[in-house]
Amino acid sequence: MSEDDTANQWDAEHYDTNHSFVYEYGGDVVELLQPERDEHILDLGCGTGHLTNEISRSASVVGLDNSLEMVKEARQRYPELDFVCEDARDFELSTRFDAVFSNAVLHWISDQRAVIESVRDALKPEGRFVAELGGQGNVDAILSAAEAELAERGYSVTDPWYFPSLGEHASLLEECGFEVRYAALFDRPTELDGGDDGLRDWLEMFGDGLFAEVPSEVEDEVIEAVEHSLRGELYQQGTWAADYRRLRFEAFCTE
Repeated sequence: MSEDDTANQWDAEHYDTNHSFVYEYGGDVVELLQPERDEHILDLGCGTGHLTNEISRSASVVGLDNSLEMVKEARQRYPELDFVCEDARDFELSTRFDAVFSNAVLHWISDQRAVIESVRDALKPEGRFVAELGGQGNVDAILSAAEAELAERGYSVTDPWYFPSLGEHASLLEECGFEVRYAALFDRPTELDGGDDGLRDWLEMFGDGLFAEVPSEVEDEVIEAVEHSLRGELYQQGTWAADYRRLRFEAFCTE
């Protein structure tokens, strides 16, 4: 699940153990994909391969990820499947695909046009692109709290993610030669793994871009402050919930 411009450092084992909700929620996106037996599908940003494996029950599939550690873990877990280490912004594979699938990956990539053009070039005529990413307003409460605490300590950060509006992303898909036939932006509050440490684990796993220029002792202080400020809003009965908003779409190649 890692095609990041900012080189987020992915710990594959920790990702699987403490952030399983990422691929568990992806099952709904696989349902939208509706893979069929005679299809050849690319899982873009496959991470440790769980959804690649799910797709493989219905179709031929290749998993692609920019993180070598993730690809190694996927190959170890699912040795019967094909996984490649490539950049989503610039990849060329020896075959073209009936569909490209992606879950919780695209929001890590600032150069969306490059990704969409690479996907288009990888698809057969009238092939489909089915994906879900963070949409406009995703984790607003968490980001606002973290940025406020960093600013209070003299640190200015740039939001490392791409969380577009529905119209913004649909327009870009159309500019790149796709017809958008389904798109939805919706709230999906998401319980985090890890109990009382859930928000800390989430920030430490996914927040590299926020804390890239921040000393570790300041990062720890900021995370504690964020936990304190959001406890009344996002913490209930021993569990943290992230204020996720997701953008899900299905688009067909017209070129």
